[in-house]
Amino acid sequence: MFARPNKALISLFLVSVLWGFNYPVSAYLLEGFSPVFLSTVRICFTSLFLISVAIIHKGMRKPTLSEWKLLVGAGIFGTLINQTFYFTGLHHTTPANASLIIAMTPIATILLERIFYKERLTVKKSTGAAISLVGVFSIIGVANGSFGVSFGDLNIVVAMLCLSISLLYIRRLAKTMNAYVITIYATVLGSVLMIPAAGVEKLVSGTIISDSLIMWLLLIAAGIVAQGIAGFWWNKGVAEVGAGTASMFMNIQPFAAILASHFILGDPILLNQIIGGVLVLLGVFIANMPAKQTIVVEQSKSV
Repeated sequence: MFARPNKALISLFLVSVLWGFNYPVSAYLLEGFSPVFLSTVRICFTSLFLISVAIIHKGMRKPTLSEWKLLVGAGIFGTLINQTFYFTGLHHTTPANASLIIAMTPIATILLERIFYKERLTVKKSTGAAISLVGVFSIIGVANGSFGVSFGDLNIVVAMLCLSISLLYIRRLAKTMNAYVITIYATVLGSVLMIPAAGVEKLVSGTIISDSLIMWLLLIAAGIVAQGIAGFWWNKGVAEVGAGTASMFMNIQPFAAILASHFILGDPILLNQIIGGVLVLLGVFIANMPAKQTIVVEQSKSV
């Protein structure tokens, strides 16, 4: 009776760990590839995988004009700008810092919903946002032992904000399109937008391309497994256990990234990262706590 939920929970846990490991793997790949080129090639392999899945399973439909506009917005903010700043930032900061700052995305989305959709900012959401902001400040507020924000961390903050903005577009798309279709269209469109960005990088700073077979195999695996296959596993798990339960597994990613960075790259585990990470995740937890009435209903259903 509990086999399928347990299987879904294990799947969500493994995907969260995999995504946590993806941070140091991406940092390692940046030793052989320039940031925008790396992002472009990776997202292109993800797109090829998603296109092949769409061809096999079908079920795709042509978006309407209004949906295309939202998809373009999601592609620009969620892929083009987000990925450009993410990999540029990761090139100048640690995977641990990057993962902890990205963990702030749910809080940033709540604040943006307040600004653009005029949604009510409850006491819990306000408290959670304040705690998370303190956590982020403790992570990025000290650079090299002195007060300041590093160039890499600042880029990651921009990437996080752009990811949050893209979620606003996806939220509107979800009213008429399912997550499967949105993921495929937004990813493929984003990869198309990344190609000119890679050309600009080549003109401005030059492109670094590794000739190592291992590097290329790792890059392809990151695009297909970490982004493509893991994404489907995650969506399947969400469908079985619910978004609320699944969201709690997102808290695993930063600490998986910290541990993986320590053992794979030899990065030290800093006290400010641990304190900041705990505060960020505590804030996210508080902001997304269900109302008491919802808890009672769920408990009565389980009985």
